[in-house]
Amino acid sequence: MKRWNRWQDYVVVAAGLYAALSTMWTSQQNSSMVMMIGCGVLLMATGVWNLMSPGQPVAEWVQIVLGALLFVSPWVAGYTAHSAATWTSWIAGGVAVIAAVMALQPSMHEHAEGHHGGMAAH
Repeated sequence: MKRWNRWQDYVVVAAGLYAALSTMWTSQQNSSMVMMIGCGVLLMATGVWNLMSPGQPVAEWVQIVLGALLFVSPWVAGYTAHSAATWTSWIAGGVAVIAAVMALQPSMHEHAEGHHGGMAAH
């Protein structure tokens, strides 16, 4: 798998960037700002990590967890009353989870080929 080549990782980076930057134009409270900026920056970092070194399934799992955390953060952090922040968290988190899940199988396949001399484990 080539570096800087997987569209799924670019989608995760874009979702994280949007979540983090959207705090500038949506009404926020402290907890929503912390969750959206925190999860957004971490999603961007793991997306870049995946782009730089593909075939790391652990990074895909980290993205899935971060995307799910962003998705549930309106309930966990209590900002469902701020509809713009809530919808942004749901959409960006959902997009990140879907993209990471779509990248998981190819990443696991690449990881298995790299550790088994070109033969995928079955």
